[in-house]
Parts: sequence; structure tokens; C-alpha cells
Amino acid sequence: MATMVDVARSAGVSVATVSHVLNDTRPVLPGTRLAVLSAIEELGYIPNTLARSLVTSRTRSIGLAVSAISNPYFTEILQGVEAGALEHGYSLLIADPHDDPEHELKVGRLLHERRVDGMIVAPSADPDALVAYLGRHAVPTVFLDRVVEAPSDDASLSDPAGPFDQVCAENVEPTAQLVTHLAGLGHRRIGLVAGLPGLSTTGERIAGYRHGLAAAGLPYDERLLAHGDSESAAAERATAALLSLAAPPTALVTANNAMTIGALRALRERGLSVPGDLALCCFDDFAWADLFEPRLTAIAQPSKEIGAEAVRLLLDRLAAPDRQARVLRLPCTFVHRTSCGCPDQPEKHTKGNVS
Repeated sequence: MATMVDVARSAGVSVATVSHVLNDTRPVLPGTRLAVLSAIEELGYIPNTLARSLVTSRTRSIGLAVSAISNPYFTEILQGVEAGALEHGYSLLIADPHDDPEHELKVGRLLHERRVDGMIVAPSADPDALVAYLGRHAVPTVFLDRVVEAPSDDASLSDPAGPFDQVCAENVEPTAQLVTHLAGLGHRRIGLVAGLPGLSTTGERIAGYRHGLAAAGLPYDERLLAHGDSESAAAERATAALLSLAAPPTALVTANNAMTIGALRALRERGLSVPGDLALCCFDDFAWADLFEPRLTAIAQPSKEIGAEAVRLLLDRLAAPDRQARVLRLPCTFVHRTSCGCPDQPEKHTKGNVS
């Protein structure tokens, strides 16, 4: 097995220079770097990651804490994180916090104890304990998908974003776009199956729903809003409750892909058709949305881009620990299909705005 000494001899440089190339501990001339990398490739040298971490105090690993990894949306985020990490020579340690604050804190501690260089986290509805822990231990962290604020009782985290970078999709304007589209088709009673209370995505999509109603000149009726708690079974119950109203909605917006499935189950259970009996638009596009009958009109989130941006933000933070925290919002895409009641037509994609 080739050693670092063999690589140095083949490249005509010192062992220290090989170490600097491998560990990025000192600038190396491009020609010299290329000679070292070529020697590594030719000799099949495999660096000792453990030894490298002792030299650099870095493990070149990232902890990823994301709930519902089986959800297609988070699966695509994972693909974006993995691609970005591998591109820069980082490995991933993945854990599922189950959207439970107590388990979330336990997961954060375990990843920290594994000496990851930083973390990427999709926070729960009540992440204060985790946020305080990460801030107290100065763990470089990027929050994705859901925006968090620093715990109010922690004076060291006076910045609303704390010391943490964040990246997520735009939520308000795209949800409003679904509502105004349905209103433009003549609907006056538009319901919303909202997500888990406490999640920033839930609050922002409710705000978008109300903004869309106002833009269309429609009153807000709290009876037309039901919480599906971001999962299928609860969304099925929420949809059933909306359909049981004396004056049920004629159109429905579902606030994530799991809740869309629950809503469709509730409609099927009652023998109702989409869009004949009720028009449907959903937040979250997914791979098979255009295979449903009817094809689902949806907001598509840039999930892979969110994952890739999270890695970029984390690497920027590792390179400059003291820089100001950033919150990035990426635009969504309106995917026009037929579940809204529009006639079948070539699929249209309309990009939203970056805020």
C-alpha cells in the first residue's frame, strides 16, 4: 500500500507539501498541487482520514438532521446535500429527529459528539433547546426548509437568526398564487389544509393563503382552515372536517405533498372527484404528480438546490466563522396541470420571485 512518503518521492516534493495539499493547511503552487494529485492517483494512495483529522482538527464530515427522510421532498434535499458534500470531500452522518424537540436535541448532541465539522438541520416546531445547545457550543450550523429564531432568553443570540445561516423556499407568494388562481376560476370558498402548528412553513403558507384571499377580494373564514399537521392521516381527518361543513369549500389548497395524499384519500372515501366536485391545488410537487388523474397543479420547491445551498453556506461558515449570518430564500415554480379545473394543456411552469 502506497504511503505519503511514496507520493512525495513520486511528485518530487517534501512530505510536508503532500500534507498541505491533502489538508489545505497552506497554499501550494498549482503545478506542485497537480503533481501531488497525479502521484496520488497513479499510486492509488488512500489518505488516512483519522490522521488527517488529528492534524487539522477537522473530520471533513457534516451532520444532517432531517425528519421524514422517506418524504420525497426531503429525499431530494438529501440528494442536494450529499452531492454538495461529496463535491468538496465531505462525508455525511444522517439522523432523523422525528420532528420531536426532545429527540431533536438528542440527535444534535450525538452528531456533535461525533465531532462533525458542522450540521445541517431541518428544525422541529419547537427547536429552542437545540438552537440554544448549538449556540452554546458554537457548532457551525445551517438550518434548512424552516426558519428559526434564537431563543428569547439567550442574550448571546440577539441576532434574530442567531449565529446560524438558513436556507429555505419562498412560501408566502407561491401559496397566494395558488389561491388567486383558484379564485380566478370562480371559486369563492377556498379551503386550506395547513401543516403542523409552530413550523415556520405552516405560518408562512397560512399567511400566503390569507394574502391570496385578500388579493382576490375574498373574506377570510377560519372555518375553511384546518390543520393536517404535515402528515397524511391528519390531513385526511382535516379534509373530512372541511367537507362536513354546512357550506364546504369548492376548492382546496393542501400545504405539502403528504397532506395532498391524505386529502385525496378523504375525497375518495366520500366518492368525490377532482376537479368535478372539488378543485385541488397543492404546495409541493413530486415525481408522480403528473401521473395522477387528474394531474396535480402544484408549487414545486427547489429541494435539491436548497440542499446544495445549505452545504455552500456551511462551508462558507467554516471558512469564515465570524461573518454575518445569512438567510436565503429560493424561488418556487407554479406547475399548471388539471386538478385545479383547467382544461388539459401542455404543462406550464411559472417561476416565482426571490425575496
